[in-house]
Amino acid sequence: MASDKLRRRIAFEAARLMYDRDESEYFRAKLKAARRIVGGDVKPSDLPSNREIRDQIQSLARLHEGDRRTENLRQMRVAALRVMRLLRPFRPRLIGSTLTGHVRRGSDIDLHVFSDSAEAVVAALEAEGLACHVEHKRVRKHGEERVFTHIHLVDEFPFELTLYAANRAHFVFKSSITGRAIERASIAELEQFLAREYPDMPLDQAVLEAENRIDRFEIYRMLLVPLEKVHEGPEHHPEGDVLYHSLQVFDLARDERPHDEEFLLAALLHDVGKGIDRQEHVAAALEALDGYVTPRTAWLIEHHMEAQRLADGTLGVRARRRLAAHEDYEELLLLAECDRDGRAVGVAAPDVDEAIDYLREMARLYGE
Repeated sequence: MASDKLRRRIAFEAARLMYDRDESEYFRAKLKAARRIVGGDVKPSDLPSNREIRDQIQSLARLHEGDRRTENLRQMRVAALRVMRLLRPFRPRLIGSTLTGHVRRGSDIDLHVFSDSAEAVVAALEAEGLACHVEHKRVRKHGEERVFTHIHLVDEFPFELTLYAANRAHFVFKSSITGRAIERASIAELEQFLAREYPDMPLDQAVLEAENRIDRFEIYRMLLVPLEKVHEGPEHHPEGDVLYHSLQVFDLARDERPHDEEFLLAALLHDVGKGIDRQEHVAAALEALDGYVTPRTAWLIEHHMEAQRLADGTLGVRARRRLAAHEDYEELLLLAECDRDGRAVGVAAPDVDEAIDYLREMARLYGE
């Protein structure tokens, strides 16, 4: 096979792996793609550059995401400016795909922030009501191991803030894609950039709208994550924590109704109230989800315990007739079946990010 043709094939396969989130790093994506295509080792000259892979990723994004990608990019840039203004004392810089325009489905907004204290940055975010967590990541590159501090922020879009010492604000970072100085923008530079790119957009109004716009999928995430620490009796729930149970139920529901977002949301969220009030978990779930799910999803969650009693033969005749008269009765019975079966020990289940990404993509495809 000609070398240039082989490079293109490897670049496309590596791009597909990264677009589908099977791989997150260029180097690993290249090697896996090469093994799939060649079946063995390849010469370094036959491996595509990071830039070639990035260009293929963008082709896939344009193909699969269409016009929505352009609007999504604009909203991400406005969201970035909003958070950067909140972090002004830490001299934030926007980097990566949100700045360059090379975003795809699920892209983070990447910021560099400069402080000698991660706690100070976290406190500034939490003071604005933004949930975040700190990750210390070990990276080995060129035989040298370094520890990077990342702050992951839950907002309308996912943010990854990389923390550097305060005295490195003027350090010139190199891009792993181009090998040249990384593109980055300060608050003032981003404001000027947005004014040029979107001259008809009132910038301060757009930032205010971004502040008031709530991402329902992040609400779901915030309600789900605490369930990992909620455990129930092994007699009825041998699988362990409620999050693992909820993800099993979602996976079973996805096998049955892969294109029914409302049903899948009910499966994933039916027990979120247990992280708020275990005694009245259904009422707690409905209160927390009010305004963030449809009436159909809410009805399925509201009655999922009655459906269990129906299966056990302990539900009264009147309640049984009332449920049977509802147009979503069959889905309620299916939800109860998934609820009962989602209690296996040691089975594979998606993680929260996979479940949320699946539902978010479904909303995008079907009209949200």
